[in-house]
Amino acid sequence: QVQLVESGGGLVQPGGSLRLSCTASGSIFSIYAMGWYRQAPGKQRELVAMVTTRGGIENYGDSVKGRFTISRDNANNAVYLQMNSLKPEDTAVYYCHALDRAQVYWGQGTQVTVSS
Repeated sequence: QVQLVESGGGLVQPGGSLRLSCTASGSIFSIYAMGWYRQAPGKQRELVAMVTTRGGIENYGDSVKGRFTISRDNANNAVYLQMNSLKPEDTAVYYCHALDRAQVYWGQGTQVTVSS
């Protein structure tokens, strides 16, 4: 069993930055990728960014390429999402996500609101 806990969400001005954190606990040895999805009201959950545990291969959703950067800290079973040049359309609940051989895991979500 894996538990994921996010932090770092909040209210930010357009053009501003936020950094999200996610820490995994439990049976974390088999996790092979971690990252972030987001979901805005009335919209489908969409990929933000993922990174593999080995190799550090990154994958980004088209809407955030060039603005968001994912990073990992395998020693602490954590991933981070640096969000720059934020836009109102980035407003969503951001969910930490992890994959292992048997299951997918989701965090509880953290709200990011981009507004003046």
